[in-house]
Amino acid sequence: MNLIQVIVLSILQGVSELFPVSSLGHAVLLPRLLHWGINEKSDTWLAFLVALHLGTATALLIYFRDDWLDVARAFVRSVQKGQMGNDHDARLAWMVLAGTIPAGVVGLALQDPLRNLFASPYAAACFLILNGGIMFAGEWFIQRQQDMETIQEPQLVAAGSAGDQVVASQSGSHPRPLGRFRDITQLGWRDAAVVGFAQVGALCPGISRSGITMVAGLGAGLTHEAAARFAFLLATPIIFAAGVLEIPKLFEPAGRSVLGDAVLGMILAGLAAYAAVRFLMRYFEGGRLYPFAYYSIGVGLGSLVLLAVGA
Repeated sequence: MNLIQVIVLSILQGVSELFPVSSLGHAVLLPRLLHWGINEKSDTWLAFLVALHLGTATALLIYFRDDWLDVARAFVRSVQKGQMGNDHDARLAWMVLAGTIPAGVVGLALQDPLRNLFASPYAAACFLILNGGIMFAGEWFIQRQQDMETIQEPQLVAAGSAGDQVVASQSGSHPRPLGRFRDITQLGWRDAAVVGFAQVGALCPGISRSGITMVAGLGAGLTHEAAARFAFLLATPIIFAAGVLEIPKLFEPAGRSVLGDAVLGMILAGLAAYAAVRFLMRYFEGGRLYPFAYYSIGVGLGSLVLLAVGA
């Protein structure tokens, strides 16, 4: 790779890893469409990509540093006491753990069988289309479900004890959350595990880790903002774990030629990712996944056409 290619790939990865459009899918398609001649089957290419992911994970760790400090302290307290009690941060720590383990185990088992897909631009384009379809269908289903709830149940809006809005039916039933849940810790253990397990889909180039995890979070009842936060918290340990497995290859004789590129790439990807997460956490306060779904489908279809005509 030359310097321009390293810069482009690094910034693209930092942005597209957190935007729900699949950084891996872009990393597979872009070099092929631009005829960069990169050997995408080599171990050093995969290690370079993982290095970029480490830059992204570092950016997430810095952005959510207060959350991680509180979670780490609460987790230690929980282990020492042998119970979780009503500790909000301890429950969040166990939610992240419950969501991380399934994806980590399955990802470790499937990474070798799926590695050939990393060099297939056709597969990446098809998975990008699927990625957009998943996000579109998820948003459509959630929106339809909310509309049905609004039509079927007459509602009284009242102020909750924590300032959140709650809904009480006219029949006098107990108040329930209005629309979507406000907090990750309102998830059950099974829901947290299912949301975390959704990350396995990101092993396929073109399926976005944040996108598919957010869709699972929305299906479990989270708001868009809470689903994005949970997705980013879940992504951090998985990405670091992948780095532990792959980064040593950069220090082997065959990998030392790209070691400098990998270090530069980590820095650039981290800076791009930090800007991306700042934007996305604000966007998902009211925004939806539809724009990213349209983009994924459009890029996937366009790439298939370009690949078919040999462009």
